[in-house]
Amino acid sequence: MIYTVTLNPSIDFIVRLDQLELGQVNRMKSDDKFAGGKGINVSRILQRLGKSNQATGFLGGFTGRFITDVLDQEGIPHQFVQVAGDTRINVKVKADQETEINGPGPEILPTALAELKSFLTGLGAEDVVVFAGSSPANLGNEIYRDLIGLTRETGAAVVCDFEGQTLLDSLQHQPLLVKPNNHELGAIYGRELSDLAEIQEYAGKLIQAGAQHVIISMAGDGALLVTAEEAYFAKPIKGEVKNSVGAGDSMVAGFTGAYAATQDALEAFKWGVACGTATTFSDDLATADYIQEMYQQVEVEKR
Repeated sequence: MIYTVTLNPSIDFIVRLDQLELGQVNRMKSDDKFAGGKGINVSRILQRLGKSNQATGFLGGFTGRFITDVLDQEGIPHQFVQVAGDTRINVKVKADQETEINGPGPEILPTALAELKSFLTGLGAEDVVVFAGSSPANLGNEIYRDLIGLTRETGAAVVCDFEGQTLLDSLQHQPLLVKPNNHELGAIYGRELSDLAEIQEYAGKLIQAGAQHVIISMAGDGALLVTAEEAYFAKPIKGEVKNSVGAGDSMVAGFTGAYAATQDALEAFKWGVACGTATTFSDDLATADYIQEMYQQVEVEKR
């Protein structure tokens, strides 16, 4: 079974208007509300691909109920730890400029954390656990060291979608996959990376530090898969960019779902590219049919 862990989910409230006038009454043209959080996005794409999965993490209040309602509607099993505070709301204003106002998330008490740890220690060697996104402020991202370590003690594989030090800390646990973009990879090593050969070189450092597979997403410039034995480049697919939110999560879902089923890294990479691209060209997370369409366009060459 694939499990996704979202420690700080959100309702993503998308507001659209022509122009944002500060200090004035603004009237939106349209709005949408989505169940947000990187792990939840992974679960939603896995479900569309027909891959069994279960979502977990922390939820609370009426905003938390909105998220479980969405997951129920999409047929995604879930077992979240309930907390006293409300799950956060992230406001994304799409006007002449894009503005985001992100909530901090609820406080997580020791009893809630212990409940999540108990859940994770009950997993087994046949499971894959996706850890993704930020943690509530009172826990800090350092909590991932404990959670990933506990999970690996069960024999379960882990996928880690983080940035910076949190990503580096995860490497000691030999994650099945890490997926920084080229800018995040450069920031880790204090370099500005744009040349493909140099990106491959620094992705290789993540392999040397413990990762089993590294995918470097490069937006409109394609994507790179690096393992200890080989590397592959996926050419960019042309299309109208509509949505950057959830594209990386979709790529993680595509790779994880395919790899869990086939143990074939190249095939999993192709599905990751198809899922990420399809979401980029969609208003929300991509549909199964559109992912299938994108898969037919994926071109990969060995490096």
